[in-house]
Amino acid sequence: MNPQVLIAGAGPTGLTLAIELARRGVGVRIVDKAEEYFAGSRGDGIQPRTLEVFDDLGVLDAVLAQGQPQAPLQVFISGEFAMQRRMSEWREPTPEVPHPNPWVLGQADTERVLRERLAEFGVRVELSTALAEFTADDAGVTAVLEHDGRSESLRVDYLVGADGGRSLVRKTLGIEFQGSTDESIRMLLGDVRADILDHDLGYWFAEPDRPMEGLALMPLPGGRKYQFAAPLSGEAEASLEVLQEYITRLSRRDDIVLSDLTWSTVWRPNIRLAQRYRDGRVLLAGDAAHVHPPTGGQGLNTGVQDAHNLGWKLAAALRDPAADSEALLDSYESERRTVAARVLGLSTELLDRTVKGDPDAMDREGTHQLDISYRATDAAAEFAAGDRAPDAPLVDSNDKPVRLFDVFRGPHATLLLFGDAPAEDPIPADTRVVRLLAPGSTAAGAELVDADAHARRAYHATEGTRILIRPDGYVGFIRN
Repeated sequence: MNPQVLIAGAGPTGLTLAIELARRGVGVRIVDKAEEYFAGSRGDGIQPRTLEVFDDLGVLDAVLAQGQPQAPLQVFISGEFAMQRRMSEWREPTPEVPHPNPWVLGQADTERVLRERLAEFGVRVELSTALAEFTADDAGVTAVLEHDGRSESLRVDYLVGADGGRSLVRKTLGIEFQGSTDESIRMLLGDVRADILDHDLGYWFAEPDRPMEGLALMPLPGGRKYQFAAPLSGEAEASLEVLQEYITRLSRRDDIVLSDLTWSTVWRPNIRLAQRYRDGRVLLAGDAAHVHPPTGGQGLNTGVQDAHNLGWKLAAALRDPAADSEALLDSYESERRTVAARVLGLSTELLDRTVKGDPDAMDREGTHQLDISYRATDAAAEFAAGDRAPDAPLVDSNDKPVRLFDVFRGPHATLLLFGDAPAEDPIPADTRVVRLLAPGSTAAGAELVDADAHARRAYHATEGTRILIRPDGYVGFIRN
């Protein structure tokens, strides 16, 4: 199949977008200038809303099997145990929110899971393949790729830049990357082994006069590695020797021997937002459009959800390039840039509170991204179009348990009909129609029973209500 969309950048954002397009039958190529796959943990915190996205993509089971919950954090001051804390309060699952807690999986492992899912659609990442330049017109994009010592010219309908904070795509378009970099704060981040420590626990070592300027070690799943974070002073570089000196001094112990430093970086607060996300046939997503401080664990999650929002819209525009497809693609920027601005504000607030020594800075439910809404205006209704569609238990005609998320999973939109509500005519393309009968009704055919009326309560629906759920799991409309 000739490619219709070229994705520059094969991180979590680009991979999610490639899956979204490939499972809808869109021809896609995904390229990355890197010679090998990223091998570090970097964005290891997966937020609850992203877990729901992964459910829709068909990778949730692998993510849950290979990851782990956030570990309790043991705090040591002057080498003495002070307290145990959690990065976020534990929340019990509910019918509406089956995955209420953040999950830990190293970014390299998350990317591998996504690559394996993408390969099921016959698409593979092309490494050592750099987007060198491109030109766009009203009909498409001509891109030049460099690989194997040669240049390749490629014509596609759309180009998506998921190529990180230094995005070539964004720079070529001349889109301003508004924000700032704080050079006064430098942190050393990376992955390391510390075999003498209990790998079921996280550790924080600090001095009594500066308790918030400590060294953190959080266990990573699938081995003996920890992700570490430590403030850097002066011109110190990211090295095992620097890190060993930090932990020996702060822990007051000489038996914690660090080894196998497989990934490290020096991080500075770089908080930026692209002025726009779209320029005709070229779009931005993920870090190419917004970069976040690590506080709150928002970067990877916001990028994945960018792709989840954009994928079905691009596919729809390619399937039916009518006049309204332009408005649909424009809605990507209006919806997702608004979210990014809000999330950047939250991440910045958490960074400020952390720097000022607030011990509760990280425990914010807003970081879970379950409250994201695409409402154009403040709706008077308690539940209105634009909100995240909650889950709920159902029963099929064979008395087999089914969830609404089971119904939503896949590339389709879903029209929920409560009771005897008639289906709308015409029904939007690629829409699955599902009738939810009241408790006590007899299911027949494809009808499902809202066994405990939980769906009705979650959606504030009455008999005759019709609700369209978009392919990305947000409500499109509610009609009674």
